[in-house]
Amino acid sequence: MSDERIPEGAAPAPSGAPDEAAGPVIRDNRVVDPATGEIRTPDSAKAGATARADDDAPAPAGSAAESVLADAAVAVLEAELAMARTQADEHRVDLQRLSAEFVNFRKRVERDRAVDYSRGVSDVVDALIPVLDDVDAARRHGDLTGPFAAIAEKLESVLAQRFGVERYGAEGEEFDPTVHEALMHATSAEAEETTVSTVLQPGYRVGERVLRAARVAVVGPE
Repeated sequence: MSDERIPEGAAPAPSGAPDEAAGPVIRDNRVVDPATGEIRTPDSAKAGATARADDDAPAPAGSAAESVLADAAVAVLEAELAMARTQADEHRVDLQRLSAEFVNFRKRVERDRAVDYSRGVSDVVDALIPVLDDVDAARRHGDLTGPFAAIAEKLESVLAQRFGVERYGAEGEEFDPTVHEALMHATSAEAEETTVSTVLQPGYRVGERVLRAARVAVVGPE
C-alpha cells in the first residue's frame, strides 16, 4: 500500500472513476443521428452506440471458415450441374440418332413390303396371261357368250380394280419399243412416224411395271 497521505479536507477519489491509463472515453452526444437523420432520444442514442460497437467488433473466426465451405459447396454443385447437362445433351443426341434410324427402318420395311406385294401380283397375273389371251381371242371371234362371258368380265374387272392390272395396245398409237414388241414391220409413203397397225396380242402391266409387251405389227415411213 502506498504511503501517500490524503490531505485533510480533500475528498477521496470515487471508486468508479476511470483510470487515466485506460485512455479517453468518447461518447456520441449528437442530437441528430448521422445515419438516419432522426432526432435521438436518450434510449436511441444508447442503442446506436451499442450497435456501432457491435459493428466495429471483429467477426468471429468461424464465419470465414463457413464462407469457404459454402463457396466449395457451390463449386461442387456447379460442377455436378455441368456434368448433368453434358450427359443430357449426349442422351438427346443418342435419342435423335435412334429416332432417325427407326424412321429409316420403317420406310425401308414399307418399301420392301410394297415391292413384295407388287412382285406377288405380277407373278399371279403373269400366270394368268395365257388365260386372258384366250378370253381376248374368244371375244374377237364372237365365241365369248353366255355365262363364260360374265365370268371373263368379272375376272378382268377384279384384276383391273383390285390389283391395278391394265391391258394396253391399240391400233394407230405411236410405236414405243419400251412397251411394244414389233413382230411385223411395213413401210408406207403416207406414214410420217412408226405407228401400230395391228395388235397381235395385247400387253399387260401393273402400274409402271410391264408384265408383257404388246405384240404388234407396225408401219413406218419409207
